Amino acid sequence: MPLSGDLLRLADAVLFPGFTGHMPPDWLRRRLGDGLAGVVLFSRNIADPAQVARLTAALRAENPSVLVGTDEESGEVTRLEVATGSSRPGGYALGVVDDVALTEALARDLGGDLAAAGITLDFAPSADVNSNPDNPVIGLRAFGADPVLVSRHTRAFVRGLQSAGVAACAKHFPGHGDTSVDSHHGVPVVSDDGIEDALLPFREAIKEGVKAVMTGHLLVPSYDAELPATLSPKVLTGLLREELGFQGMIITDGIEMAAVAGEHGIGGVSARAIAAGADAICVGGERADEATAAGIRDAIATAVTQGLLPEERLADAARRVRELASWAASSGSRPSRDHSIGLVAARRAIRVTRRSAAPVLPLTSPAYVVELAPEMNLAIDRNTPWGVGEPLARLLPDTVVTRLAVGDSTGSALERLVKESVGRPLVIVVRDVHRYAWQKQALRHLLSARPDAVVVEMGLPARSDLGAVHIATYGSARVCGQAAAEVLTSSHE
Repeated sequence: MPLSGDLLRLADAVLFPGFTGHMPPDWLRRRLGDGLAGVVLFSRNIADPAQVARLTAALRAENPSVLVGTDEESGEVTRLEVATGSSRPGGYALGVVDDVALTEALARDLGGDLAAAGITLDFAPSADVNSNPDNPVIGLRAFGADPVLVSRHTRAFVRGLQSAGVAACAKHFPGHGDTSVDSHHGVPVVSDDGIEDALLPFREAIKEGVKAVMTGHLLVPSYDAELPATLSPKVLTGLLREELGFQGMIITDGIEMAAVAGEHGIGGVSARAIAAGADAICVGGERADEATAAGIRDAIATAVTQGLLPEERLADAARRVRELASWAASSGSRPSRDHSIGLVAARRAIRVTRRSAAPVLPLTSPAYVVELAPEMNLAIDRNTPWGVGEPLARLLPDTVVTRLAVGDSTGSALERLVKESVGRPLVIVVRDVHRYAWQKQALRHLLSARPDAVVVEMGLPARSDLGAVHIATYGSARVCGQAAAEVLTSSHE
């Protein structure tokens, strides 16, 4: 039985597909002309802010009310600054500073950059409470491990972003922080005794008027022991809509992720998510082709004809998407941007622990920098620049920088680095060293030979008693590296 054009258009009104290229392909232009709700921009769509502005203008030429979303959290998860690294630290650094006025101002500044590029929906902030230090996917993206602290900074970030006319989207509901599984690969389970703490930042974001909430592909047994949140009417309708009172747009995390897409396929799971209470489907991080977007649209429409998805529920979802698009088209002012605020925040987040009576800092001669680089989760673009070596080399010319991945850190390679560093200050840069056995072993090897070395932790610092001086940046954004380089070369902390 052929699907009606009206039903297909209604299905398109809840889709946010990704695509490839720096300008919209022909298939996307056609779909936008037929009422496609929005698009999601990934790193592959972004060269620089001017190009993004041209891209979003081309999208609006086809559909003036299109919502353009992206994952711009600042810090590790950046899209607008993927080529250079973020000019703003991420959530954890802001939580360490714990100045809500700074968080709000930084988010307003970020919103100004997004608005200038034509982006109207930011999948940020992460409202997750990172109560599990071994969390493989949240970590530095959260404001911290204390639900009250996370709540106040979530509210501040929402205020700042939305004051610039960009819709904030609190994620990953009902909280991805107390988990040890990455939902890109499997289904994390949220423990019953941690759910109230996890929900607190979302409750506060709703009070602040957050315009959107992104679902997490998480199993929450205290609410639904069988279906992950994205597919659970008990979680999305019963908890988020009815108990928490959220009336804005609910959008799924990437629907192609392994945690949900397996049993029913991408189209089938999309229809089930809408039936459960989601209003919009995010897709395209890994599947960005026309066939995927068309298949999801057709599967949603077919679910209506088969009675799996009530047409009134689909129409209600499309209405909420339209309401957000209307707000984005008419709301907010364009703030003057302060491009120094990110570096100010990164400097304030630095924490230095001196463990040697010797005057290790400041460094006054070219250093030898060893950066231990773990493989990052899929939310972080692996090509995003990070580290201390490059900014330190600008301050101390002739500084040598070597980067090692897991397969490179052999005993012979480390011995070679020790020999090459003789006569130079040694700086060892790590990233979440507590989570990677190979980093621990490499760090132990280097420090046994060079106890005078400085350790810079650009992830979560589980301990600060490593190296003659330990510097915690609470982030690996470009400005975090610059702030660390400044500490290394100056007596000011």
